[in-house]
Amino acid sequence: MFKINADLKYTPTHEWVRKEKDYIVVGITDCAQHLLGDIVYIDMDNASNILEKDKEVVVVESVKAASSVYSPVNGMLVVFNTILNDSPELINTDPYGNGWIFKAKVDNITLAWENLLSSNDYQKLANKE
Repeated sequence: MFKINADLKYTPTHEWVRKEKDYIVVGITDCAQHLLGDIVYIDMDNASNILEKDKEVVVVESVKAASSVYSPVNGMLVVFNTILNDSPELINTDPYGNGWIFKAKVDNITLAWENLLSSNDYQKLANKE
């Protein structure tokens, strides 16, 4: 069983989303980090400042594979969690806390929030993994 926080929203591609005022914070779920294994690198070099829903933002590399992290919304990239450059393993040890990946400014945060998966809906999806 994977840890899923009820106060977050989720995507079918295993990103979690948290609201912070007019911003969202995005990371990968506990399920995703388990599937990937030990995270060794985050490639933030090719990211655009303009985020498009369902488009790649960064690539997370593990000992098993590389996996894209997608934007759950349209918006503007505000900041990356640059701590991950030196400590990518935070995604494994604290995926919903210090392992967050990026923050974004969203034009209509209410609409964006409503179009994401609830924790219950994501739980059903994660149970199939």
